[in-house]
Amino acid sequence: MTLVALASLALAGCHHTSDEAVQLHRFEKVLFDTPVEQLQSTIAATGNEFQTDLLNIQPQNPQFMAMLADFAQDPTMRTIYHIVDSVMGDMSKISAQLGAALTKAQELHPAMKYDKVFTYVSGSFDYDMRVGCNGHELIISLDQYVLPYTQRFNYFNSPLFLVQQSKPQYMVADCMAAIAREHIAIPQDHEMTMLDYMMAEGKAIYFAQQTLPHTPDSILMRYSQEQMEWMEQNEKNVWVYLQTNKVLFDVDYNRFHNFIDDAPKTNAFNNSAPRTPYYIGWHIISKYMANTSTSMQQLFEETDAQKILNESNYRPK
Repeated sequence: MTLVALASLALAGCHHTSDEAVQLHRFEKVLFDTPVEQLQSTIAATGNEFQTDLLNIQPQNPQFMAMLADFAQDPTMRTIYHIVDSVMGDMSKISAQLGAALTKAQELHPAMKYDKVFTYVSGSFDYDMRVGCNGHELIISLDQYVLPYTQRFNYFNSPLFLVQQSKPQYMVADCMAAIAREHIAIPQDHEMTMLDYMMAEGKAIYFAQQTLPHTPDSILMRYSQEQMEWMEQNEKNVWVYLQTNKVLFDVDYNRFHNFIDDAPKTNAFNNSAPRTPYYIGWHIISKYMANTSTSMQQLFEETDAQKILNESNYRPK
């Protein structure tokens, strides 16, 4: 039974201003550092701290608390928690970086006011669960960011390419991209095309870049340095391929998902970077924003991918 299956657990409430780091209330420490016989009273004593739509903490529910106690006493989960604590016991740098990025996010898009950030150990096998949000709160699954340290357990049975993307340095960029995705409008008048997917994810990466201006592009893309170099050298080739093979306006996800799924590479190219259309989408969005007076909020509300492409004057070299 994973913590997500119990109802999604979390770790942190936080208020921030432009000159302070976001405060992380770390539920994993409450859960794993509390003697099991004191777990119910300790969680009950936290009051409203963990009351959120992202969580379903039920200290007065005996069945829930029994499952929670079993999770907290599971030997593998306790080992994973100790790895998390040893790798990320001091999260002051992450809280400072995330706090600054959240402040910048609200400056760019007034609706992006995130009042709480939760961290937890999820025990989830779903890589997509590493960051979640619900409009004004974030939740971060810390165990998804220590996979390189857990391989002797074959934790999550994760493939190597996901393990390589599961390091603490990706966490804040993942948070900002997750926030963006929550606010990006999706076309309602037609099925999503490859170009629609490219523009949506391009917006998320662009937003992360604007809120984290000192973060390397390879972190924003979750690329290795080798993958980044391949993409920089082959951007034009990928764009020509997408055009000549009429992939851009395909609406059959089964035919193009391998271009944009998390994977070791993009299948159409040898020794390539993965998610190559997303890199191009990011560059199209960057060109579009440079060429127009569009605000971040307007960008997120614009669902006409063809209009964005046309007005970007995107021409890869």
